[in-house]
Amino acid sequence: MIKKFIRKILGVKDERDPTQPSILGAEAHGIDLKLVSPNAIRLTQTLQEAGFKAFVVGGAVRDLLLGVKPKDFDIATDATPEQVKKLFRRAFIIGRRFQIVHVMFGQELLEVTTFRGNGSNNAPKDEHGRVLRDNNFGPQHEDAARRDFTINAMYYDPANQIVLDYHGGIADIREKILRIIGVPEARYREDPVRMLRVVRFAAKLGFTIEPTTRAPIPVMAPLIDNVPAARVFDEMLKLLLSGHALACLKELRSAGLHHGLLPLLDVVLEQPIGMKFVTLALESTDSRVKAGKGVSPGFLFASLLWHQVLEKWNAYRAAGEAPIPALHLAADAVLDTQTDNLALQRRIATDMRDIWAMQPRFERRNGKAPHKLLENPRFRAGYDFLLLRCESGELDMELGEWWTAFYEAEAGERERLITEANRPAPVAGEKKKRAPRRAPRSRTADATNAPAGAGAGAGVAEE
Repeated sequence: MIKKFIRKILGVKDERDPTQPSILGAEAHGIDLKLVSPNAIRLTQTLQEAGFKAFVVGGAVRDLLLGVKPKDFDIATDATPEQVKKLFRRAFIIGRRFQIVHVMFGQELLEVTTFRGNGSNNAPKDEHGRVLRDNNFGPQHEDAARRDFTINAMYYDPANQIVLDYHGGIADIREKILRIIGVPEARYREDPVRMLRVVRFAAKLGFTIEPTTRAPIPVMAPLIDNVPAARVFDEMLKLLLSGHALACLKELRSAGLHHGLLPLLDVVLEQPIGMKFVTLALESTDSRVKAGKGVSPGFLFASLLWHQVLEKWNAYRAAGEAPIPALHLAADAVLDTQTDNLALQRRIATDMRDIWAMQPRFERRNGKAPHKLLENPRFRAGYDFLLLRCESGELDMELGEWWTAFYEAEAGERERLITEANRPAPVAGEKKKRAPRRAPRSRTADATNAPAGAGAGAGVAEE
């Protein structure tokens, strides 16, 4: 640590030979083999028995070193995609920019990549320097140099339980530092999505972004506009479903990446109600991810884009449009714009539209309207969305409390709640009339009120 500091002050470069890795045994790295997928072990052994090199690589090694069970296991090898495919029954070559192999073991998918070489200098690029296609293979040390961050450039061999570290990733993990490999400006220009990845890793892992790695980001952020929208959407989804979405968005703003990337953040996060609404939505998402519960991308993006819809909805109504048609027009306008910006899938956009369309219906609490809304298959998502609106201060909390009571009540109690919700408010100064004494219930009344409403409502509530 002291030597590294002195070298930094004196401007002395690290004398590490990038072609020779540091080799750490089991005692030095401390990886628990029980955290490694049995299928990843089986895959690497099959490749090694066929005469190839094979390692668990990337984020899986990083997580193992942190004592966390990885969600996915990627494998790197010197075998070509065609050679890998021949060794496994359920193996499929995919990819255009760089070919990889997906190998299936039951429901588990393992991604196998061939070591990449330093052919990016001659690879096709766009006018901004972004690599468009790169199928150059090479030795392992070149593959390590091609990876984005030092903590993602280590190789683990489960058979011998050794870790190969070419760029000081072990030291950076222990010091909780995120450092890009190579010249930051050149690496971000090759693939601007790396700027989003460094923010996600920093927020998720609680690491500090090394100063020279962070410095170019605000200046180079506009390069993300040149990345295909579908790829940006995939990265944003990983960021928002990381379990640290709120921290990620704060880091995005801190790094200067939020402008233009998610235009709604430019305005929403600077408005008190909008900021509170988005914060509540992201906190709820983070809690569900950490608890191992499912999260709907449709609900998440409906929350993030709601205040754009709300602004346009109010504008259409102010122009004389009826409330329901005004909401549909507002939803169409926002989705048309964001589908281009974020490559929103049709299924996600449909979920968002359904959630928004339900919101005015929650304000109708008379007749059969509440019962019909309760039967809507998307009711629960719309109801959760309503609670966010109430909790953020956009709507009166009484509305959310009424729907909670209605949702949880039996049929007879639901009718009473509807009656109370539609009772005229007392005129100021007018004395409240005493409610008449209730007559004893007749058997006829009991028979009329019990079966029909109770069964239908309870069934929906349980869903």
